[in-house]
Amino acid sequence: MNDKIILLVEDNTDDVTLTERALKKSHILNKLVVAKDGVEALDYLFGTGIWAGRDISNMPEVVLLDLKLPKINGLEVLQRMRADNRTKLLPVVILTSSREEKDLIAGYTLGANSYIRKPVNFNQFVDAVRQLGLYWLVLNEAPPLDNRKIDG
Repeated sequence: MNDKIILLVEDNTDDVTLTERALKKSHILNKLVVAKDGVEALDYLFGTGIWAGRDISNMPEVVLLDLKLPKINGLEVLQRMRADNRTKLLPVVILTSSREEKDLIAGYTLGANSYIRKPVNFNQFVDAVRQLGLYWLVLNEAPPLDNRKIDG
């Protein structure tokens, strides 16, 4: 299971640390790639910018996407992912502190697979991350990599 990559798109260093601790406490040992803004996330996914030359055939199993990001916000990242054949089927979980209904609706409208509000309590956050890991890395069957590149 730990050969599957998790892409965490999060600009808040405290939330990154909290997520790393929650994954470790939940015994989820997958490689965690952290993008600190929307541009870096797209660069990672498409092998451009600071990630130029990255083997983009090795996509993450799941993207944990915050909404309130610098440079390019999470909804625009999601929109660009869904517009590209290489990433349009990639599972995206919006993991945000936003309580705005318009963000929830926009996330699903743009193709998010799940929308989770970050629990404030650490134990609740650990439990949420454990359940995310169990579902997206163990139980969920993602489309085969070759089928993630569908034309049209």
